[in-house]
Order: sequence, then C-alpha cells, then structure tokens
Amino acid sequence: MTRRDWRFRLGLIVAAAISMALVWLVLRQLGMPDSLSPDALSLWLNGHGALGPLLLLALMVLTVVVGPLPTLPITAAAGMAFGIVPGAMLSVTGALSGALIAFFLARLLGRDPLRERFRNNPLFGAQGSQRLLFITVLLTRLIPIFSFALISYAAGVTAIQAWRFALATVIGMLPMTVVFASLGHTFALHPLLSTTAAATLLAIMALLPWYLHRHRHSRLARWLHLD
Repeated sequence: MTRRDWRFRLGLIVAAAISMALVWLVLRQLGMPDSLSPDALSLWLNGHGALGPLLLLALMVLTVVVGPLPTLPITAAAGMAFGIVPGAMLSVTGALSGALIAFFLARLLGRDPLRERFRNNPLFGAQGSQRLLFITVLLTRLIPIFSFALISYAAGVTAIQAWRFALATVIGMLPMTVVFASLGHTFALHPLLSTTAAATLLAIMALLPWYLHRHRHSRLARWLHLD
C-alpha cells in the first residue's frame, strides 16, 4: 500500500471522527439529557416532535461508532417514545448504520495487513470461512453483554463479506431489540444469566479454532469450508 493510500484512509478516519464530534455537539445543543435512562431519553425524543426519530437515529449511530456507550437503553427509549414496531425498526436502522460505519473504518485501516500476515487463517485470510464468521457475528449479537461497537470493529478486519456482516447483525440483534422496545424501562437483563451465556459463548469461540485445527477433515470443518 502506498503512502498516498494511507493518507487517504487516515483522512477518512479523521473525517469520521469530526463528524461524530459534530453529531454529539448538535445533540447536546438540542438538549440531550446527561442520563441515558429510557425515561429521560423518551421524554427528550417526544419533546422534539417529528424531529424525534431523526435524533434517535443520530444518537444510535453515535453510540455504536464511538462506543462503549450502551445501545439497549436507547432501544428501550425508542419503544417508549414511538411504539414497539416503529421503535424497534428505528433502533435496528440506527444500530446497523453505525455498525457498518465502524466495520468499514476498521476494514480501511486493518484488513490488508492482517490478510497478508494470516493468509491461511479461517478468520483473516483471503479465503476465510464465511459461514464461521457469519455464525460468530450472529452469536455475539444475540447476547447484548458484548460491546456492539467492539464486535463491529473486530469484524471489519476479518474476511467476512459486508453483506453477511449486515445480515448477521440484523438477525442477531432483532430479538433483544424487540424485547427492549416492548418492555422499556421495566426490563432488565438478569446478570447471572447474561454472564453465564457470555462465558459459554466465549469458551466455544476459544475452543472452536483449536478443534478445527486438530480435525481439519471433520464434518464441521467441511461444512465451514475449512477442509
């Protein structure tokens, strides 16, 4: 990669950072509450009438791109302010937009070096397993304890195709988005169940590469296109 290419890519990163800072300043000027509680956010969104949905989209994009701000309170506020279906759809749209921005920012900066360094790796190589990556993104989206922003940036440096990343993100986040939009501030994740589910998923993700490396011709490896 030439120096000119790097300057171009770094310029895009700077432009994205400035854009997010401007979004934050605009939201603050419009009275965005310091507290990201569903009650406070829903009151703020309702107070701006027809501008409310646009503010929600901007806030969700900002939350996902900047991280590690939580997205679920915003989803709950969307359900309280606009109703279950509109709130869920607005939340999905905003979160997916932010996830794609984070994905492409990471891809611009980190994808090429990792692809060259790990050419035969199922996650980073040019011929990486799309099924394995799709399932990984899907599972991490299903459990909201994982940082939405971190997963988006991490996926950007892997071999996953953008459309597969987007599809896994939507399918994975939709169930909990609907739940939070439906129940709003009355819903809370059970900490023990959330931690157990996250630990189980992390164990699977840690052991799966080891298993696939030792059983390159197993049925699972063939299904994942790794043999």
